[in-house]
Amino acid sequence: MSYSKQLLVDMSSNKLSAVLEEHIHRLCLNDFPCGHGTWRKTKDSTGGAKTEETDALLDLLSCPHSPWKHDESWSPQAPALRQLAVLTPERLHTDFIYNYFITFRIVDKNVTVIDDGLLKFSKLEELVLSANKISDIPAENLPSTLKYLGLGSNSLGYSDDVCYLTGRHWPQLVCLDLSDCEFQDQQSLLKALSTLPCLRTLVLEGNPFTLAPSYPGFTVDSLPQLTCLDALWISPEERHCFRGLAKKSDLIVDRASATVRVGRMMGIPDPLMSGDENAPDFPVITYSYFSTYEFLSHQTANRKFDSECKFDAAHVTDDCFSDADLHSNRTCAKESSRPDTQHLVYTEETCQDLADVSRHSTSKLPWSECMAFSDSQTYIVSDLGGLKRFFNRGLYLTIEEEKVLSWPSSSEDIPVAKPSLTVKEKKGGKEKESPIKSGSTKDKSKDKKKKSVPELVQDAPIRRVLGSVHVPLQSLVKRSHKVEVLCELAALHTESEMEARQTAEKTLGKKNKEDKESKQRGGSSTKQKNTAASKGKGKERKECEEMDVHTDNSDSIHLELVTVELSVELEKWQSASEALQRLLPHQNS
Repeated sequence: MSYSKQLLVDMSSNKLSAVLEEHIHRLCLNDFPCGHGTWRKTKDSTGGAKTEETDALLDLLSCPHSPWKHDESWSPQAPALRQLAVLTPERLHTDFIYNYFITFRIVDKNVTVIDDGLLKFSKLEELVLSANKISDIPAENLPSTLKYLGLGSNSLGYSDDVCYLTGRHWPQLVCLDLSDCEFQDQQSLLKALSTLPCLRTLVLEGNPFTLAPSYPGFTVDSLPQLTCLDALWISPEERHCFRGLAKKSDLIVDRASATVRVGRMMGIPDPLMSGDENAPDFPVITYSYFSTYEFLSHQTANRKFDSECKFDAAHVTDDCFSDADLHSNRTCAKESSRPDTQHLVYTEETCQDLADVSRHSTSKLPWSECMAFSDSQTYIVSDLGGLKRFFNRGLYLTIEEEKVLSWPSSSEDIPVAKPSLTVKEKKGGKEKESPIKSGSTKDKSKDKKKKSVPELVQDAPIRRVLGSVHVPLQSLVKRSHKVEVLCELAALHTESEMEARQTAEKTLGKKNKEDKESKQRGGSSTKQKNTAASKGKGKERKECEEMDVHTDNSDSIHLELVTVELSVELEKWQSASEALQRLLPHQNS
């Protein structure tokens, strides 16, 4: 089988050695301007037009616009090897090439297998394989000469992977990158890493176990030879704070504690601002507002994702919902009753990943310019892998409005507000309009006070989702232990404003329909009707313009930016003494 065919077969299995061979092949070490050829000017050459000086050939390798300049970022030795192919091409035999490489950086190349072909590079000291699809660490296929190994952002985290991360396989390893993998058993991993005698730099951020309160303290105390963790130097003060924590390994539990706080909400327009002064006394309408969100929980009794409660992006749009802001449209004006079981979820894939989800609603508060929920909830999560996926997707904070109509009980009379201050009396068969006397008004008010306050009966609450905002939480997976944001949402319309807009739309729709019918008719009668329609059209346009002006004015008065304070904080131990204070009560309970 030819070299090219063998290369295609190896590439189909995404082997690391095949990717390396392809990179070396693209260096064109035997082709112009490298290697032996008639283009080289030597002592015995006649100096023809086709020969080039050595300096000119080297310039072709490094010139930015040269067609012979290749990507050499995958290894610092690649450009030097090409220069050797120009200066001394006779030295470039196969063993020399394999032994020449010290560093390989194969990032995001869909590598799935670390095969034994890597052992040909016997002088290899640095190997970076980040962002690939590696799910196994075959220590027997990795050179023992490695001093730096980067395996971040791969599908690693099984117990078998931990067994190979020992000093028996890599006695010279100084730096190890395991970031953004799926390691969840912190103690097993640290027990293996503690056998690496030369390990000084370690990157573990992005693994599920780093969400636990014991990280990074337990890691710092378990690896006393470590000098740098997650790209941060370990200070003597930090090491002193966590001294003795590694000896309490029997108390360490890999679970996370996250506290979600919802603070003040401002910017909701007053729903009663545009109320009609002559409206009937009943029903009595009350509005209240609250926020909801979903979070992971270790309790299996909590509400779970299922096929009945999920909805897609199209459904979200219909419910005046968006991932980033609030919207007000015609659907919002049509209030509908929402059961408590309906809540925000993600996708079918998320339903499989996030097993136990609890939905929390803040207390319902009556409208005010600033509604302080002061709501705080702490969640204990044992599924650290699920929590990591949850943080990467983010949290959705939803604002809801609850409207309640209250009526007098059936035995009570419903008083209705009088629209006028005059009464009509009949004298001599003729009607005469006379003003109401002030005394009679007082008498009626006294009679009204004498009556007992009617007992009110409430209708079922009418809820509507005003909108939702997406809160990114990826930073909690990387270093940060707290996300504190002021969620900004688009302005809201009051119900009266939305009704006015609906009326304007209906008027315009009716006008367009009449215009269309008038165009379909013929004859002189058509012209007359068109003339009348044009007069009506101008009148309607004027009314619509007046309505639009009123809506715009109300918007400028009532529309404000809606803001909600939200924070999500992971519990992190700051010292060994703090850890013991928190662990012992849980252990006794």
